[in-house]
Amino acid sequence: MAAEAWQLKNETCTSSVDMELFLHCSLLPSIAIIVVLSCLEKRARRSRLDEKWPLLNRRCGVVIPLDFTGAFSNRWSLGFAFGATANKVMILFSEDYLPLPSKFRWAKAFVLLTGALEVGLSSYPFFACLSTHFSIVGATLGFLYTGSWIAIIAMNIVQCPHGQIIGEYENIIFYWPSLLCQVFLLGRFVHMFVKASRGRLRLPPLSEEKASVMEPHQAQYVQQLMRKPPLMQPQKSWIRRNVYEWDPYFQFPSRMITMAVLALICLYMFVVNEFYVYKMVSQLLQALKSTFDVVIVSSNTTEVVAQVEHLKDFIDVTEGVWLFTTFTACLTSVSYVFHILACYRKHMKRLWAGQKQFLPLVFIRLSSSQNVAAIARYSGWQIAYILWGYLIVHTVQCLFGVMFMYGFVLPIKHGQGIEMLKNLGTGILTLAVVIGLMQLQIATATAFFLQPKILLTDKEKPLALDNRKAFQNFNYFLFFYNVVLGLGACLFRLLCSVIVGAWLIARIDRTIMPKGYEAADLGFRTWIGMLFMDHHHTNPTLVCFCHLLVVRTRERQQQRTTDYLHFTNATVTGYQ
Repeated sequence: MAAEAWQLKNETCTSSVDMELFLHCSLLPSIAIIVVLSCLEKRARRSRLDEKWPLLNRRCGVVIPLDFTGAFSNRWSLGFAFGATANKVMILFSEDYLPLPSKFRWAKAFVLLTGALEVGLSSYPFFACLSTHFSIVGATLGFLYTGSWIAIIAMNIVQCPHGQIIGEYENIIFYWPSLLCQVFLLGRFVHMFVKASRGRLRLPPLSEEKASVMEPHQAQYVQQLMRKPPLMQPQKSWIRRNVYEWDPYFQFPSRMITMAVLALICLYMFVVNEFYVYKMVSQLLQALKSTFDVVIVSSNTTEVVAQVEHLKDFIDVTEGVWLFTTFTACLTSVSYVFHILACYRKHMKRLWAGQKQFLPLVFIRLSSSQNVAAIARYSGWQIAYILWGYLIVHTVQCLFGVMFMYGFVLPIKHGQGIEMLKNLGTGILTLAVVIGLMQLQIATATAFFLQPKILLTDKEKPLALDNRKAFQNFNYFLFFYNVVLGLGACLFRLLCSVIVGAWLIARIDRTIMPKGYEAADLGFRTWIGMLFMDHHHTNPTLVCFCHLLVVRTRERQQQRTTDYLHFTNATVTGYQ
């Protein structure tokens, strides 16, 4: 009764909060926050505006939401800030968002661009308040803006927690990742405010420029390069040998952390939406099965009843396999996210060491403009590839699951286990004979058609023919057999290509195109361009060199200033 009451309430539930309308209205406070932070931000150089209005004093600078090239601070905070935007992205993809008349469908790309700009502008304060040098102002504005979003989402959930598709707790299931990220941001802004307030009371204001262009882990990396490697490597634990080895001299940039966090949250929301579709299709299939029952009752024909039973079995098998492979496909996609991070570290360390052998020749030299465009595309493309990869892997796994059920489980269930084992044995024996004949060709070539080893210590015989006449007859008679065998080998090659391509479609850290056609893989091209961009801007050796140049330049400037002051004081004293 309670469930029916909740269902009845949700069918007529109308929330007083319109999330799309609030998204549009949030642009006004977002622009106001950006203007305030811009007025506090200083420009690097003076301009004509400063001459006209001296009170500006290089104010009204450009606000930066986050550094996509070499930022290592606030990594998890920025990741949760991206997670807080997930629900806005889902609103962007709804059909009712900025609807277009049928005759203007060609302008859909511009509508998506407009919607993306609106979502970006609405989420801008999350990042700008985290990245600003004025921590007290940024923390206060960020706390108020984040708190307003939390209040609106919580009000929407409380008024209508359930939905019409998945049923109970639909809105809670959909919104809790974004709500959790926003609660984390709320705590982060409180921490920023307390820390900045205590620092303001005890210490002088922090400088607006970083004292060092080098991060601590980069300095440690350069230091360990200069040390002599130990004679005995320390023993590693099982986790470090087989799962993941933590590197104290490497840190993932903020862009990779935010990509991973947002990819996991978007994957979760994508799976939830897919489950919505599954529930709707399942209801239609249940209605279809009820129709089948009516057909069985009304029909006395054995063939019709058997066909209907086969259709019902197919529906049941497909539903069960699809639901089971949802978990396996999710685990596969989640493992891809972490594996991409591990590959990023491996590839970056190879580039730092000057090793480019793992790159295809066509990608060793990319233009600078391609690299800059690649780092702008990477995060969005990687998330899209993860989502599409999940759907494709899920479909492929479901297909193989249905084949497994029809090949092994259903025959046993219907009492045809012995026949299934006979067919399986016949197939295995045929495959074993084919593989055995292929190995026999190799063994025959080794024993009769190659000259003896030159040295007894050689592992293989030299590539020099022996018994040429017998070899020509051997080739002639096996020619016709290998034509038939090649048909099966071609189909096996096609099957392997489809499986591997579908399995690795989400991973743009490696190409799925054959050698010579890697340039057609736009995802892998984006990955390589992003690696080169990070390599040129975050290479610890180059950053350390630039750090030393900056420090030495500042020391010389201070020395010149000190000498000038001493000279001025001495001159004034001499005149007195």
